[in-house]
Amino acid sequence: MHEVADAESSSAQAQAGQAARVAGGRTRWGIAALLGTGILINYFDRVNISVAGTDLQHAMGLSAGQLGILFSAFTWSYGLAQIPVGLLLDRIGVAWVTRVSTVLWACATFLTAVVSGLGMILLARLLLGLAEAPAIVSSQKTTSYWFPRQERGLCTSAFDGAAKFSNVIGVPLMSVVVSEFGWRGAFWVSGSLSLLYALAYWLLYRNPRQMLRAGRLSQSEYRYITEGGAQDEDAVPANQFAGLGRLLRNRKVWGLSLGFACYNYAFFMLLTWLPGYLEGQLHMSVLKGGLYSAIPWITATLSDLLIGGLLVDRLIARGRDANRVRKSVLVGGMVVGLCVIGGATTHTPAVAVLFISLGLGGLSASAPVGSSCVALIAPEGSVGAVGGILNFLSQLFVAAAPIVTGYLVDDTGNFAWGFVIATLMVALGILCYLFVLGRIEQVPSLQPAQKGTTA
Repeated sequence: MHEVADAESSSAQAQAGQAARVAGGRTRWGIAALLGTGILINYFDRVNISVAGTDLQHAMGLSAGQLGILFSAFTWSYGLAQIPVGLLLDRIGVAWVTRVSTVLWACATFLTAVVSGLGMILLARLLLGLAEAPAIVSSQKTTSYWFPRQERGLCTSAFDGAAKFSNVIGVPLMSVVVSEFGWRGAFWVSGSLSLLYALAYWLLYRNPRQMLRAGRLSQSEYRYITEGGAQDEDAVPANQFAGLGRLLRNRKVWGLSLGFACYNYAFFMLLTWLPGYLEGQLHMSVLKGGLYSAIPWITATLSDLLIGGLLVDRLIARGRDANRVRKSVLVGGMVVGLCVIGGATTHTPAVAVLFISLGLGGLSASAPVGSSCVALIAPEGSVGAVGGILNFLSQLFVAAAPIVTGYLVDDTGNFAWGFVIATLMVALGILCYLFVLGRIEQVPSLQPAQKGTTA
């Protein structure tokens, strides 16, 4: 039966790929660019504290373990909010939730710049985590509104790649700001950028049907989006809590969520500690470490966009089996991600950057496929719920990564065991994708979705 379904799916995808070349309009790619810009700025708010961490640690007399707690604090509130935020997004839609949250996260970033004392900075990071909680889930759900299934890879890589690209420009930018203006300057700069994005999103984003009515989306592009498998923007699950319980019992949801959580452990360990590793273990200056750390993130960004996004969509459009293509990149990228172990075995900057670049490149090829699977497996109207489950579990792993790494550095005096644990997590993620996730296909709905009203 799967063989017949695969043949039918491949034929439909090939026809969809041909339709893509004649679809009128590119409004959907403007939406993808808007999402990518938001995640880029969103991740500046995560990069800034890792770049400012050494100066902040010295200014407040913190141990590496205490600094790891400060790095992790954002993820506590961020993670706890994921499932409630996902249900809220399914109930009222992405527009208003994102509008309010972007204003709040700008305010929380400014607060970090003006407070003093470890306790107040900790509180500001908790508020930032709560405010930024909708960002990824909202982008995943927006993708399900705006893109046909065969274009989900490239669209997802537009915002997933932005998370990596934030380090390419964010780490050097924040390094210069911290060098010139001190650690508080990093939060003033990223807060200002967040406020500008809040204004841009408020003015520019609307759902497809609203864009169509306003004359900002052509009829042919709207038809191409909807006929290509985009989810109904007004669909709301009839019983969200019953649906959530069913999703929590679903093996496919757990396989995707656990695999993605393991990826996120390694990713966030590098996101928070790579500058400290280069400065502390390889004895680089803040500025030089910031420039060196851009190399792995350039590799990650290109791999995310070109392999996890463009190549996946191109192969599917040419008629290759969608499940096989996505699964191959999902697992193959994680296998290459095992190269991060190289950070534990060398004290030579060039060798360390080479291994970390290879590892991050592999992880980043896998990441947009994993993220796009949220909208691919979610029942109609339940992308927020599936995204909330995945991101909640991911944040448990993300919260652990900087703390575990920080205390290992305190105990051993180096980062070797931090890289070993990250590599083991990647290996566990591979097993989850291979043996728990199964086929990448939509989970059947518990009951038909209702029509709601979304702004």
